[in-house]
Amino acid sequence: MPSEGSPDSPFAPEVVRAVTAHMNDDHAEDTLLICRALGGVPEASAARMTGLDDVAGEYTAEVGGEEVAVRIPWSRRLTERAEIRREVVRMYKEACERLGVEPHAEH
Repeated sequence: MPSEGSPDSPFAPEVVRAVTAHMNDDHAEDTLLICRALGGVPEASAARMTGLDDVAGEYTAEVGGEEVAVRIPWSRRLTERAEIRREVVRMYKEACERLGVEPHAEH
């Protein structure tokens, strides 16, 4: 799915790779909750983060055996790497609240 962020997104490819690898390796369940609650795919059985830019996170969700592209906007435009973590944690907490799931203590 093409990025809708600004052409001068502040996140270099190596930052995007590091963030997506971390989310997929360490937070796969959190990513699934975010996609189910905020990405419009409540029936997703799996999800992975595939990219990001200054305005949204990009994911691929598995829905009924098919891969579906999901793009979830941040609450505001991000300009620094540290903001990505804060925004993902915010999204995770919002997803838990919407789904009635108790968030993990580390968040």
